[in-house]
This record gives sequence, C-alpha cells and structure tokens, in this order.
Amino acid sequence: MSIRLFVALHPPESVCDALLDTMEGIPGARWQDADNLHLTLRFIGEVDRHTAADIETALEQVPFTPFPLELAGVGHFEGKGRAKAIWAGVVPSAPLDELQMRVEMACRRAGLPAETRKFIPHVTLARLNAGSGPIGDWLARHGRLRLGPWQVEGFSLIESHLTANGSIYQDVASFP
Repeated sequence: MSIRLFVALHPPESVCDALLDTMEGIPGARWQDADNLHLTLRFIGEVDRHTAADIETALEQVPFTPFPLELAGVGHFEGKGRAKAIWAGVVPSAPLDELQMRVEMACRRAGLPAETRKFIPHVTLARLNAGSGPIGDWLARHGRLRLGPWQVEGFSLIESHLTANGSIYQDVASFP
C-alpha cells in the first residue's frame, strides 16, 4: 500500500487567520482550509511504507536552527494559459533556502530521485479551474499583503489523503 507525502512548514495560527481573511472574491475558487495552509519544502508523492520510513529517518538527521519567516505579496500559477492556483509569497530567506536544500538532500539519501522543479516558496490559498472567476481584482486588492515575521520552529512530514472534496493533510512526523 502506498502513501502520498510531502515535507512542509506550518504557519502559526495568527498568519493562517490573516490568510483566511483574504479568501473571498473569486467565484468558483476552491479556498484552502486553515488546516491545509502550509509552505511545501519538498513534494514526495506516492511511496511505499518502507520508503516512507526511510524518508522519516533521513529527515530526522536534517540539522535545524529556528529562523524568522515572513509572507509578502500574492501571485498565481498558470497552466495551459489559465490560472490554476493563487498563493501568498515569501520574503526571500537564506535560512529557508538552506532548509529546503537539506530536506532535498535527505530525500535523495532515502532513495528518491532529485526534484527537478525550481523551489518557489509560497502558501497556496486557492485552487482554480476553468469555471473560476477572474483573479485580477483579487491580486490587486491583496498585492501588498505582508504577514509576520514569525519564528519557524520546525517542519513536518505530511501525508495527503485525496478526497472528492480536496486533500486532507495529516502530520506523520515533526522535526526536530
């Protein structure tokens, strides 16, 4: 049996509450629940239980020092000429980039192939489809978003359960 995993940071409740306050004004958008707000460090995908255990063991070895992090600005990802998701951006952070690189190397030591996509730190706020309304007004209204800084105290290995109503996330392990 396989499980679907990723590694992420959880923003504090105050940041999640402020993000939830932005979640309106785009008809047909599938807004994230507070429990689903996160900053992905490494998407892993489907793995067997043995590989998941190897990943957890490798992540336990990742050196970690708490660091401040701040969200700033909003944007969107496109696919096939239309917006697929909107997100809150992250103020550039050397400690975040270093943590992401360490997590990536731990995943490779656990036997995963290298991640080929560029790391673009963000917190996904909504998923969009062909029936979703225009996003321009929302992007303009929230373009000056600035939240934090807060102290990042650790990161999590998270299991994603896909359902008809979207994903349900459950922490498998937290580090350090």
